[in-house]
Amino acid sequence: MMMTGMHTVVDIFCVGCGSIVGWKYEAAYEKSQKYKEGKFIIERFKVLGPDGSLYVLSPEAQAGGSDVDDP
Repeated sequence: MMMTGMHTVVDIFCVGCGSIVGWKYEAAYEKSQKYKEGKFIIERFKVLGPDGSLYVLSPEAQAGGSDVDDP
């Protein structure tokens, strides 16, 4: 169960270290959430950039909000 209703999800993990870095929506049970099926969420703070640093959003980007569900 997520904030926007019942979903079936599968974990996405790093093949290098085995850490879970996000999830993919397999099924959404509410009609208004069907658009999520087949889409995925990668949590930026769990992924390193090409230079080895963490991906960080600028304060302006963070102010825009997010439509990502909490797991």
